[in-house]
Amino acid sequence: MLIAPSLTYSLLAPILIVLAGALIGVLVEAFLGKTHRPAIQLTISIGSLLLALQQLWQIRDSSSLTAAVNSVTIDKAGIFLQATIVLLSLAAVLLIADQENFVAQASAIPGSIEERSALEQKNQQTEIFPLFLFAVAGMMLFTIASDLITLFVALEVFSLPLYLLAGLSRRRRLLSQEAALKYFLLGAYSSAFFLFGSAFLYGYSGTISLSGISAAAGNGNDIFLLIGIIFVSVGLLFKISAVPFHSWTPDVYQGAPTPITGFMAACTKVAAFGAILRIFYVGFAQSQTQWRPIITVIAIITMLFGSLVAIAQRDVKRMLAYSSIAHAGFLLSGVVALNKDGLAASLFYLFAYGFATLAAFGIITLIRDSTGEVTDLNRWVGLGRKSPLVSAAFAFLLLSFAGIPLTAGFVGKFAIFSAAYKSGNISLVVVGVLASAIAAFFYIRVIIMIFFTDPVNNSVSVIIPSIKSKVSIVASMIISIALGIAPSLVLTTASNFANFVK
Repeated sequence: MLIAPSLTYSLLAPILIVLAGALIGVLVEAFLGKTHRPAIQLTISIGSLLLALQQLWQIRDSSSLTAAVNSVTIDKAGIFLQATIVLLSLAAVLLIADQENFVAQASAIPGSIEERSALEQKNQQTEIFPLFLFAVAGMMLFTIASDLITLFVALEVFSLPLYLLAGLSRRRRLLSQEAALKYFLLGAYSSAFFLFGSAFLYGYSGTISLSGISAAAGNGNDIFLLIGIIFVSVGLLFKISAVPFHSWTPDVYQGAPTPITGFMAACTKVAAFGAILRIFYVGFAQSQTQWRPIITVIAIITMLFGSLVAIAQRDVKRMLAYSSIAHAGFLLSGVVALNKDGLAASLFYLFAYGFATLAAFGIITLIRDSTGEVTDLNRWVGLGRKSPLVSAAFAFLLLSFAGIPLTAGFVGKFAIFSAAYKSGNISLVVVGVLASAIAAFFYIRVIIMIFFTDPVNNSVSVIIPSIKSKVSIVASMIISIALGIAPSLVLTTASNFANFVK
């Protein structure tokens, strides 16, 4: 006799609302004409995200291990991570809605930007919105999944739409095709590693739940446990762009449409680290002596590699790609810390880094010439004299990435290095400070190029953003500035929500 699974719909409502919005978006694509699709799809996307955020607020003090038959865990850390993903997605969807008319842009279209934009408006790719919502729902599930099967399903639910989204400017440039193909192939390999590791963990513990794996530590063949941890970690480290699983990142960041790049850089990082933190803090905490040295070495190499290679980049999106690799190393310090301070610092860091990243990529979409977006840093020389306000905003974001005092980046790095220091990982702190100093070099170099170098004779200019892009960029900037001036606004909340139910 089959028994219906017991589901607590009120606790699962945030994910279900976003999934419902995605399914409605698919029906809109199937049955509505092109004229009405853009406005309706945007309304559905924003409405779904706002309803999900409202539901997260209602369950903010709830916790449960049985909301979906022991496959997900509702706890404070999971709710904070889900809320972060939803807030970042709200800012990202406004950028995507404003820029999706450029997604299908053909570089061969003659005429001015205004003439091309009018033509492109007739060829909008509105299927981007349901794909976007499916990715968001998968990310939300990924952060609260508490067994290996659910983790894998969530991983695929948000990864498959991202592979498609990365290739949506294929008619504009072949780089987008290359980005999507590389992302898909390497993503398939990482999923295979994750499944292979899951099989070893199941063979070791006889269970797929994270708490069961933790309880079985020391009761079986530790070689199976170590192999399982290594292969599962490979699948997860790919998603956060940790060295040596980073090779897809610069190509995908450069080739994907810039608003999609911003969405991936911000939200995927939150989702992937949310899962990593849960897995290591809950599932692998009892076997930390086996994995801690490995993750420490990966964190050190990732910080140094990302900071050093970014110096040689001449494309702003590739530079930010290697910057994100370095930030992945910094965030791994919070994983290695394995204490409440490390978890709270990681939550704050992900929140602050996400909004700064979205604002940075939003600004990049505004820098254009007669053929479209310009990401060559050599073309940005002297931009501060043409558009001082936009240039100053971008410079502030670079300083935040560098971790200069009075910025959110400084507070995040200070908090996460403090947690690593308290846990005894002095080497991580030393290398992290050194890598931050190296990173500051290439960030400040870009600022000097923009403000203190004579402009070259080119046609690069800053376009006036629409109200959607303006709201997204300004809101992200305000949050980034506020977190630098008054970090306790989020840091205290992150500390209160730094708790995994086991």
